[in-house]
Amino acid sequence: MTPRQILDSFSETLVQDERILSQRERALLSSLLHHAKQASNHNPETHEAVKAVFASAVGETIAQRAFAVLGSSVVERILAPMAGGVTTEDRTIYGMPQPPSPSPGPQPPGNRPPAVPLPSTPPSPPPNDAPKGPQPPGHGSLPLKVNGQRDAGSGTAVLETPRSRKPETLTAQCVVLDEFLAPQELASLVDYALERESDFQVGEVISPANAEVVDYEHRRSRVLMDLGKHEPMITDRVRNVLPLVLGKLGMEDFSIASVESQITSSNDGDFFRVHPDNGHDEVAGRYLTFVYFFHREPKQFEGGELRIHDARLHGEHYVTTGDYQTIVPQQNQIVFFPCSMLHEITPVQCPTGDFADSRFTLNGWLRR
Repeated sequence: MTPRQILDSFSETLVQDERILSQRERALLSSLLHHAKQASNHNPETHEAVKAVFASAVGETIAQRAFAVLGSSVVERILAPMAGGVTTEDRTIYGMPQPPSPSPGPQPPGNRPPAVPLPSTPPSPPPNDAPKGPQPPGHGSLPLKVNGQRDAGSGTAVLETPRSRKPETLTAQCVVLDEFLAPQELASLVDYALERESDFQVGEVISPANAEVVDYEHRRSRVLMDLGKHEPMITDRVRNVLPLVLGKLGMEDFSIASVESQITSSNDGDFFRVHPDNGHDEVAGRYLTFVYFFHREPKQFEGGELRIHDARLHGEHYVTTGDYQTIVPQQNQIVFFPCSMLHEITPVQCPTGDFADSRFTLNGWLRR
C-alpha cells in the first residue's frame, strides 16, 4: 500500500467518526461547496481554488479533533476494564428529540416548555388542513434506501405504515438544515415572492365537520401555488438531502409519488392553529413535510414560530399533550418533520403591515 493509500484510508476512517466531523457539519460543508460551485459558474480553476481553501481549513480542524479523540480513546481503553468495558459518547443530533430523562434540559432547535396538564375532558380532534382546489403537479418517483426505523427505546415514535397500527403517542421530532440555498437562489426567491404579491390568495382550510365549509378561524395567511422556476430548484434540493433526513428521523424509505409545494406569506396577526398535514382523505398520502424560511432583510416581523407538538391518540385522531418543540424562523433555514406530527404557527407581529415585510415560507409535502 502506498503512503497516499494509507492516508486516504486513514482520512476515510476519521470522516466517519462523528466525534471528529458530525453529520450536520458534513451536510453544511457539502452545501457550502455546492454554493461555491454555483457562484463560480462552474469555472474549474475557481472551483479548485475554493476546494483547496476548504481542504486546508477542514484538514486542520480534523487533525486537531483527531488528536483529542485519540487521546481520550486511549484513556477510555485504559479505564474500560475497571468500568466493565462500558463507555459512552455524546451523539446528540441537531434538531432531534432526546430520550426522556429525569431532569429536563434544552431541546434543540427550540425550547420545550413544561407539559400542560391535560383537561378532564379530551379535546376535540384537531381540524384538518387539506387545501381546497386542485393540487400542483407532482414529480417522478424516486426510490430511496435509508436506515430502518429506530427501536422502541429511542424515544422516537414509529410512524404508521400499512403494516402497523397507529402508535399511542407521537414524540415531536424534526431535522433542521441551515444555509439551504445559495445566496443568489435565496435573493431570487425573495424577489419572486415580492413581485407576485397580487397573485397570493387567502389560504383555505377545510372544516373537519363539513368538507364543504372552509374554516377561516383555523388559519389566516396568503398562499401562492405557482412557484415558477423555484419549484424544480427546491424539489431537487430536497431530494438531495432526503436520505440524510429520513435516516435522522428514523422514517422508512419510500418512493415519492408526487410533491406539493407553495409559498406562504404571513403578516400581522396571521396564524395557523394546531393541525397535522395528512389528517384528511385528500391528503392522507402525505408522508414528509418541509418548511423553508425566508424574508426580506432587515427582518421586520416577530413571532410566527413553528411549534411541533407531542401527541397522544384519542379515538382515531391525535391530540396535543401540551408539550412541544419550538423553531424560530431563521433566514435560509429548512425544517423537515413527519406529516402526522401535530404542529402550529404562532401569531405573527408585523407592525408595518407591508406585504414585503411578511414572514415567508416555501413549504411542501412529499407523498408516497
